[in-house]
Amino acid sequence: MAVPGDAPATAPQQPPAPQPFAVMRSRAYLLLLVLAVVLGVPIAAAAFGFLKLTDLLQHWMFADLPSAVGFTSAPTWWPVVPLGVAGLLVGLTVRYLPGRGGESPAHGFAAGGPPAPAALPGILLAALASVGLGAVVGPEAPLIALGGGLAFLAVRMAGRDLPPRAAAVVAATGSFAAISTLLGSPLAGAFLLLEASAVGGALATVVLLPGLLSAGIGALVFTGLDSLTGYGTFSLAVPNLPTAGAPTVGEFGWALVVGLLAGPLSAGLRRLAVAVRDRTVIHPVPATVLLGLVTAALAVGYVEATGHADSDVLFSGQSALPGLLTHAGSYSVGALLLLLLCKGLAYSAALAGFRGGPTFPAMFLGAAGGIALSHLPGLGLVPAAAMGIGAMTAAMLRLPLSAVLLTTLFLGSDGFSVMPLTIVAVVVAYLTANWIAPPPDHPAAPRQPTGPAERAAAGPETPAPRTPVVGSAATAGESGPAPLGARPGPESPRQK
Repeated sequence: MAVPGDAPATAPQQPPAPQPFAVMRSRAYLLLLVLAVVLGVPIAAAAFGFLKLTDLLQHWMFADLPSAVGFTSAPTWWPVVPLGVAGLLVGLTVRYLPGRGGESPAHGFAAGGPPAPAALPGILLAALASVGLGAVVGPEAPLIALGGGLAFLAVRMAGRDLPPRAAAVVAATGSFAAISTLLGSPLAGAFLLLEASAVGGALATVVLLPGLLSAGIGALVFTGLDSLTGYGTFSLAVPNLPTAGAPTVGEFGWALVVGLLAGPLSAGLRRLAVAVRDRTVIHPVPATVLLGLVTAALAVGYVEATGHADSDVLFSGQSALPGLLTHAGSYSVGALLLLLLCKGLAYSAALAGFRGGPTFPAMFLGAAGGIALSHLPGLGLVPAAAMGIGAMTAAMLRLPLSAVLLTTLFLGSDGFSVMPLTIVAVVVAYLTANWIAPPPDHPAAPRQPTGPAERAAAGPETPAPRTPVVGSAATAGESGPAPLGARPGPESPRQK
């Protein structure tokens, strides 16, 4: 209750609202756009080399090496070798190198600030071992981290002392360039990063322009390197799909069913991954080797039971997904259900112990589930695959808009005709997944060692999650937008 004579209470002053359009008219922002072009070229070339190196590593380990040691073709049990090596290398990286090989993908995809320069070798090694030797993770998360880290390192080595927010924007341009064509187009990668960062409105434009420019330059670099080397641009494409007609009322009903199925499935896979990850922190080397061997056993069992290739279970699914759709008729319902089981368990194992991205395995699982459902009445192959891909991607990544965009780009012209069905399945899956397991603002970190013996066994202390920060181009010290990933109000920024 106010007392006469007391000074009137005043509300705490809020910081001035950001002026994004004023930032974009500044000279510093124009210099940032130039820097985006300069950094985009070498980082895109490095990303191209990384993707080609993982592709060569996969071919050497699964095709060339078996022939070199005397086999006419790789025996059924062969995945035990590369997955065991992958587990050993990733475990040693997590145990001994700074940065612990990058962030665990168990909590899904989130854009973050650049890693420390000392962590880049460990991120590269863990990603090469995970993606190149058969773990069920994709290359997008390591590319984002490496692209941002390289951009930040380049600016630091040039002797430029940037404010934290400006440095984070520079790092973001490197991330945009690194995944410029991986997801089908520069726009898809830029959209994914922005949605993961929860930046909208005019502030999104401030961050988007340098990143989109860098992504465009990166796409040109990928195209140029493809013409010089013939290695390919590593983009998504599914040729020769059957034509999809206009959506029917029955298919909208199936979209509800697919969404309701994808939510619990994704929640179960994520909970399993987190539970296993929390038990690997004490002894990461033997634990990750064991996860690699389990993945190999799942692939071997699938091959023995179905006669299909072990590549259905292994790897991210990025390369196998077009073949799965174009040869869907060669898979029985039983084989598809077993594929869902084996690939899903291998996916959880990879999320728990390896390093990589969660996007492509989720798309593959969604496609396999959709193809299985297409054997039921009233549901065609392309609509079923579209709904499955979109629903699983949205539920695992918690990025519904990106899920719709990726599915549409992946299916080409058919993607546009089935987009209404994809949207319904995505929305239902996203809401169901959030209802079952709401995404925390601060995901629980792995259990840390408590006693002296446990701390000695675990090695270097697990670093705190990187705070997702990308602000304005305030290179002149101006007040800029809130950090990338920050929520309005007093809450802390969302962490990966």
